[in-house]
Amino acid sequence: MGHFSRRLDSWLFTLLLVLGAGAIGYLGNRYAWQADWTANGRISLSAESRAVLAQLDGPVEIVSYANPQGDLRQTVAGFLQRYQAVKPDLSLRFVDPQLDPAKMRELGITVDGALIIRYKDREQRLDELSERSLTNALERLVRGSDRIVAFVTGDDERRADGKANADMGTFMAQLESRGMRAVPLNFAQVGTVPEHTDLVVLASPSLALAPGAVKALVTYVQNGGNLLWLTEPGNDDLGLKPLAAALGVQVLPGVLVDGSGTALGLHDPRMLTLGDYPPQAITRGFRLTTLFPQVSALAQVAQAGWAVKPFLRSGPQSWTEFHPIDNTKPSDIRFDASAGELKGPLDFGFALSRLSPSPDKSEQRAVVIGDGDFLSNTFLGNGGNRALGERVFDWLLGDDKLVDLPPRGAPDRLLEISQTELNALSFGFLIALPLLLLLIGGAIVWRRRRR
Repeated sequence: MGHFSRRLDSWLFTLLLVLGAGAIGYLGNRYAWQADWTANGRISLSAESRAVLAQLDGPVEIVSYANPQGDLRQTVAGFLQRYQAVKPDLSLRFVDPQLDPAKMRELGITVDGALIIRYKDREQRLDELSERSLTNALERLVRGSDRIVAFVTGDDERRADGKANADMGTFMAQLESRGMRAVPLNFAQVGTVPEHTDLVVLASPSLALAPGAVKALVTYVQNGGNLLWLTEPGNDDLGLKPLAAALGVQVLPGVLVDGSGTALGLHDPRMLTLGDYPPQAITRGFRLTTLFPQVSALAQVAQAGWAVKPFLRSGPQSWTEFHPIDNTKPSDIRFDASAGELKGPLDFGFALSRLSPSPDKSEQRAVVIGDGDFLSNTFLGNGGNRALGERVFDWLLGDDKLVDLPPRGAPDRLLEISQTELNALSFGFLIALPLLLLLIGGAIVWRRRRR
């Protein structure tokens, strides 16, 4: 009886095992489940891509001009499955580019596998198959058309296409991939801001602007134009007081310093770090730390019809320092109320909005920030500087639904170690670990022979 019972148990176990395997195969054929255990979900669709897809309120058609020979079509289809899982009305259609070469030349298709993405009455062409490039193309479709951003030049401002440390070439190259186009604006060549300019940027001029240039900027603002003004310590005049008056703000003298920076490892008190921000649309949900190298404090002096909201503010241990700081020990820098220095917290970023005087749009927006270094090529990569800059531009251009996109980027995939650490790792894996395994094996053999 016991023998029969054991055989029955064995048969039941085998039957259940077969039924379990069949159930797993059936469910696996009907339902798909994936798990991504990489750092930050690197091989899954990023939170930023999901957020962009959520802004597309209609079907998206993607046409891939891929040769049917080879594995390219399978690669494209597999790549787009991640997008289709989030947006089911994203369709993919393949066209053989060899069937109609004349049509391919007319469309400008020169790369096997090129994509044309259509949304509503807009389209984007893509020659590179990557999440960043496709998500940027989808974001440009959400934006609708390229936005013209005019950078004032001719007064030693930061260059939008420059590669020098103080320029903004790196930042603007990234913005251009998202649907913004930077153009120069030199008032020595033109008397007014050209029509169809979506935003004017005055990026840290270090020379006094000509009266005609200042008048053109004031007229542009009075007529409803959007403006980003980045100023710097020591540049609180430069003939720009009429522009400041038109905005109802004042650039305060001195440079902001913060005594709490030493606790964060900052040896220059002019370096300000922020982790908390006053509530405003630009900073809603923003939690990244930003770094501002040299900052001018700002003050609101008149309403001028604007709704003014601060979104950058220094800490309680900050103040406006009037004395030279170069070659001065941080411990020797102290707040001097008798000299007129102002104690923090102090605002250094204002977002202004009002009903637009122009009939072409409903709202006018401007931003004044007491520092431009945070978007420069040198400091752009610090913390959330780039993400904050993108939010500022999106808000100024009226693309509010893009302001809240998750910040871009992924954790570093490079391991930086010194030569000594590399030698130690090499010794450990190539010599020490094999010797340890040999010793363990020898000990096991020795113990077995003693038995």
